[in-house]
Amino acid sequence: MAKSIVQEFTKGLWNEIPPFRLVLGLCPTLAVTKSVENGIGMGLATTFVLVCSNILVSMLRNVIPAKVRIACFIIVIATFVTVVELLMQAFTYPLFLKLGIFIPLIVVNCIVLGRSEAFASKNPIIPSTADGLGIGIGFTLSLGALGAIRELLGNGTVLGMDIFGPSFEPFGFMVEAPGAFICLGLMLCCMNLIGSK
Repeated sequence: MAKSIVQEFTKGLWNEIPPFRLVLGLCPTLAVTKSVENGIGMGLATTFVLVCSNILVSMLRNVIPAKVRIACFIIVIATFVTVVELLMQAFTYPLFLKLGIFIPLIVVNCIVLGRSEAFASKNPIIPSTADGLGIGIGFTLSLGALGAIRELLGNGTVLGMDIFGPSFEPFGFMVEAPGAFICLGLMLCCMNLIGSK
């Protein structure tokens, strides 16, 4: 039975939230979530690419030959990654510098290519837009949450605002790579425990 537009949108917010349910997109999840700003910035950039590529792939699904579909999807995704990269350079240059190589690497993000192949290439435009938007917002929220925990424990701040005061001793381990793995693992554990009830 076909899902409604609302179901297509909301599945990405909990049941198919990329880093915690599908365990996809872990490279940017681990690398850029040293702060809330970085996490949300990366999530919004990915959401833009996801929604735009889902729309275009859905529009072209009946004219793209099956044998070259993956190459065509990558070209579509790369086009929107270039657009978002140029927009970030123009309007959010400091954030663009912080995210670095991870913006161009959205081209090979398995979430974006996976949604194009598994969903947009088989469905009309409106459900594909809802799918891309829901998955993108879920990805943004998960990166923001992970970034908030790491920034809070690692620096004692959230969005640059001091939370614990001058007496707080930062747990610098949390903003390093091992801290990212441990924090992600604990959040995965919590999500699975909540989901199993």
